[in-house]
This record gives sequence, C-alpha cells and structure tokens, in this order.
Amino acid sequence: MLFDPNIFFAQLVSPDYIKGAALSVGVAIVSLILATVIGFFMAIGRTSGKTYLQGPAHLYVWFFRAIPALLVLLIMWNALPQLIPALRADWFSPFVAASVGLGLVEAAFMSEIIRSALLSVDDGQPLAGRALGMSPAKVMLKVVLPQAIRIALPPTGNEFIGLVKYSSLASVISLRELLTTAQVGVNITFRYAEYYAAAIVYYLVIVSVLSVLQGLLEKRFAWTSKTTKPKKTAGAVLGDKVGIS
Repeated sequence: MLFDPNIFFAQLVSPDYIKGAALSVGVAIVSLILATVIGFFMAIGRTSGKTYLQGPAHLYVWFFRAIPALLVLLIMWNALPQLIPALRADWFSPFVAASVGLGLVEAAFMSEIIRSALLSVDDGQPLAGRALGMSPAKVMLKVVLPQAIRIALPPTGNEFIGLVKYSSLASVISLRELLTTAQVGVNITFRYAEYYAAAIVYYLVIVSVLSVLQGLLEKRFAWTSKTTKPKKTAGAVLGDKVGIS
C-alpha cells in the first residue's frame, strides 16, 4: 500500500483534526493553569519552614509524582463518579476529567519548578522589602515573584509542551483529541501512514508555535544590565590625544 498524498492533505484541513488539535491545546492550557495554582501553594508550603505546611505539601508531591498520569485519568473518569454522585452529571465531561487529572499530576512537578525559582531569589531581597515597610504579601508580589518568574519560565514552557503531548493519554477516557482523531481514521481506513503523518504535522506546528511564544515571554522577562562607562576627566582625554596611557 503506497502513501496517498490526497488522503494526507485531506486530513491536514479536516475539521476533525482541527478540533482534535484544539482539544489537545485546551486540555494543556487548563491543566497548566490548575497545576500552577496548586503548585504555587505547594511550593510556598515546602519553603515556609512550618511543619504543618511542609507535611501536606511533601505528601502531595510524593503521591502525585509516584502515580502514573494514565492511572489518575482512569480514576477521575471511572472511579470517582462511583463515589461522588455529583460527578455523574453532564458537566463532568472527558475534557473536564482530563484537565483536572493532568493538572493534579502536573502540579507536583510545577511545585518543584516554583520552589526552585523561589529559592533562587536572594534572601536579602525579601528582607529589604520588609525593611521598606512592605507587607509579606506585597513583598511576594513586588519583589520575589518578578524575579522567580524569570527563572521558572523555561521549565514551565517545557512542561506545557509536554502537557500537549500527554493529552493523548485522555483517549482512554473517550476524549477525542488529536491522536485519538488520527486513530479513529486509521481504524476505519487502515491507512496508517497518512493519518499518523497528519497528526505529526499538527504536533510539529503546535510545538513550534509554543516554542516561539516561550522565547518571546523569556525575552519579556529577561533582565538586561546596562552599564555606562565612567566619564573621562580632562586630563585623561588629553593623555589619549598625546598617546599617554
């Protein structure tokens, strides 16, 4: 069976592939937002120095780093609705289950990224803010976070790209994202090369766009130190003119 370009190009502009790609990106966005919020509080707990905050934060990170994301998705979609009747309603869709499940798992990793970014800020910075009369919340918002964001952006961008790919795991809970869309076409036509190649192109485009956006964000938060040369004295200028160093 030879590769059929007509089938391949037809899938590239197929509404099913476009919708599948949008679902993959949507799940990744919602999951990352949820993971960042939870991960921030977990990171604060782990760096607080208070045992009653460190304990739950350590437990959360340990638990979700140990459990496979696929198992979490299966629990979210199959097990929890049996235990919680409210989850049997129509609003609890595969998209919601996938976003929450991946977000909970990703929060454990985002916690480590945010924690390392917070620890990278010199201890003297918050102390200086407090000395100026800032409240702890204001020190966090005005002093610590702007510096921590710069450190956390590159690994966060990598995690987001990973989430786009991990969204393919949601096929087990009936979410028709990009890879599932390709698999459905394969099951109908048995044209593996054309349908999978179209999915590859979509993933390449998505990751390329995200990489460009990540680069722009990193430039936006990058620090530039502008150094100005000290002005020369009249004697130094005269010395330069006559060749005296």
